[in-house]
Amino acid sequence: MLKLNGSATVGSVTVVTTQNTGLPVEHWAEQCLDKIVYIADNSDSLITQQARAFKDDIRKTIYYYMAQAIKSDRTTLYNLFVQQGHGDIAEILRRI
Repeated sequence: MLKLNGSATVGSVTVVTTQNTGLPVEHWAEQCLDKIVYIADNSDSLITQQARAFKDDIRKTIYYYMAQAIKSDRTTLYNLFVQQGHGDIAEILRRI
């Protein structure tokens, strides 16, 4: 933790890097999931077990819909590139 002039506290920072790619859907789904579901360390074991099962279900749902959103956006971009006469770029986009 870092204190600024004794009046503010800044939390921990995590840095994730990639090389020549963006971050995968799994990364973003996990980031989203961490904002939605929190399991306290001192929770009752039965509640923790239930919460972990729930978190796994939510993870799958978030991943699925994020992947669908990406596919949909790529379809939109593909069609825009084709309409603008950039079929070669559109094909590259379609293949990834």
